Amino acid sequence: MLLAVDAWVDTALWTIGSAIARVFEAYDTFLRRFRARGGWRVAAELSSDGLTYGVLGFIVVLAFAQPAFEATRHADWRTTDDFSVTFLDRFGNEIGKRGIVLNDSVPLTEIPDALIKATLATEDRRFFYHFGIDVMGTLRAMVENARAGGVVQGGSSLTQQLAKNLFLSNERTLGRKIKEAYLALWLEANLTKQEILKLYLDRAYMGGGVFGVTAAAEFYFNKSVRELSLAESAMLAGLYKAPTKYAPHVNLPAARARANEVLTNMVQAGLLTEGQVIGARRNPAIAIDRSQERLPEYYLDWALEEVKQLARATPSLANDRILTVRTTFDPALQRQADFAVETTLRDEGKARDVNEAAFVAMVPDGAVVAMVGGSSYGNSQFNRATNALRQPGSTFKPFVYITAFMNGYSKDSIVPDRPISIGNWSPKNYTRSYRGPVSLKLALTKSINTIPVRLAQAIGRDKIIETAYKMGITNELQNSVSLPIGSSEVTVMDMAASYATFANGGLRAEPYAIVEVQNSVGETLYRREEVEPLPARVLPADKVAEMNDILVNVVEAGTGRRARLENVIAAGKTGTTNAYRDAWFVGYTGNFVGAVWYGNDNFQPTRRLTGGSLPAMTWEKFMAYAHNGIEVASLPGIDASTLQRPQLAKTVTQDDAPPQPRILNARALSVLKDIGSNLKAIKTSQAAAVAPDQSVAQAQ
Repeated sequence: MLLAVDAWVDTALWTIGSAIARVFEAYDTFLRRFRARGGWRVAAELSSDGLTYGVLGFIVVLAFAQPAFEATRHADWRTTDDFSVTFLDRFGNEIGKRGIVLNDSVPLTEIPDALIKATLATEDRRFFYHFGIDVMGTLRAMVENARAGGVVQGGSSLTQQLAKNLFLSNERTLGRKIKEAYLALWLEANLTKQEILKLYLDRAYMGGGVFGVTAAAEFYFNKSVRELSLAESAMLAGLYKAPTKYAPHVNLPAARARANEVLTNMVQAGLLTEGQVIGARRNPAIAIDRSQERLPEYYLDWALEEVKQLARATPSLANDRILTVRTTFDPALQRQADFAVETTLRDEGKARDVNEAAFVAMVPDGAVVAMVGGSSYGNSQFNRATNALRQPGSTFKPFVYITAFMNGYSKDSIVPDRPISIGNWSPKNYTRSYRGPVSLKLALTKSINTIPVRLAQAIGRDKIIETAYKMGITNELQNSVSLPIGSSEVTVMDMAASYATFANGGLRAEPYAIVEVQNSVGETLYRREEVEPLPARVLPADKVAEMNDILVNVVEAGTGRRARLENVIAAGKTGTTNAYRDAWFVGYTGNFVGAVWYGNDNFQPTRRLTGGSLPAMTWEKFMAYAHNGIEVASLPGIDASTLQRPQLAKTVTQDDAPPQPRILNARALSVLKDIGSNLKAIKTSQAAAVAPDQSVAQAQ
């Protein structure tokens, strides 16, 4: 039996093997008919290898593009950012506009032909003839750049530029260019050329904080885009390349020179003749003089982002993209914030080797009233107050101490200030000396480094991180041994919001700008006081009182003495990082919270700049002005009568500051509420009186 099975298996295997051999032999015989020799063989081999590597390359490049395609899966990708927003300050006065108008009020057919021709001649002359990627234009740009030894021409098509504006950032990397190319093909496959051109005209950044030719026409020339002349169209088309550099309200001669280049491009492209453009050359566009205007550009950029976030959570905002938004912005306080930062950088920046600064001011509930995102919005639109991640240094220590207070310690607890090593890391104090046993109040007042490290070892760094997140830190904190002395990067906005928790007695303070939103017909779509929940308590009130006592002492007798205010009790903490790269002061009163940062974008060290110098001085300049003529609120847990304070010199503030009040005192607020109640009662009584009359009319 077993021999029979063995014989059957052997026979079956031999039969299958013979069949396979015959198939391969037949296949080989068939292919021999097509065997190439000589030059044909070389061509065949190269073609085969080229096809193989081409497919592999396509797969690799496609893998790079996959993250970008995720953005196209959102149904509202064309309307994610297409708001036209008019922003009002807290008093109801217009402070600026942001956003892009994407509606039928100015269709492509009504945009001047001169502006369209200027755009195509300057940005993409072959726009209507390529498939999203202009191969010839890219090759030409590569040749010109190689000749010049640098980037003198861009090779991106208009569709590629739109893809970048819609989905990508401005980073200059190979990965971004690959994504840009694939997304350009995707746009060409899903939109018509006219739709792509219209989106580009609406999405392009045009300088001055405005996007799109419609907004730019109003901003620079105070007229509808339909009414633009050839000279004005050429000036706007010249902004695509470098909107900040060629913005006419910043550098009118440069803008006119660039417009002249655009006119030359139109002639070279055959879209106009030299005779048709000679009038525009001799009579260049005249832009509105906005040199005296100080728009809160950084604040408006941030507020627009908040509008977008709110729209995602409030469906009614998505139905009407033309909005009027009342904000918490205070123009007088913004002017003082600008004044404090500008004068400090002008007077001390060169001597201290520091070029940049950021400042956020808010009330203790999180309402942001002023913001400085950098030394010059014209030079850089990057908002260092909300987007720059910098090491906070010793301003992070209060997170450690408040966590310790919630885990059995108090301000009077004694901890030894002596050398400590964790692995190969041994933190040193700023003075390079040690005090021995000290109270936690003294340790934070003098900003001793070893104490928070010891506290972190005792209570656990994970608890400190949890506390920081609860108080308002949004960036990821690294659980490293140096975390307690501020090695993990944060934003200025987050630090202001976190310290607001101390100022308001332990409640989380989410930073916000939007108070009310109305649509294009004046209907109220959002009112913060009606929909936002009450703030959550994140810190015990008694522990906050202990922390406030210490941070007041920091200003009164510690490293923050330059931040002391006349007749106002202030609390805060200084911070300085390694090599003096970052200098901070974050402080607060019962009325306002402010976070100040000084440093350099390239992380170059300053000249021994500490948080107790320029940051504290800037904070004091702002806060001294902000508290003039208002009812000063007390800090939770602080009895001002117990503080023995020397008389301080009054800080000189702006002479041209508006006289309007910045915060209503309790009496004024009560009067306004009574007036509002009376007006509502009058409206109700009038409505009741009208109703019977209508009933009689209907009966008749």
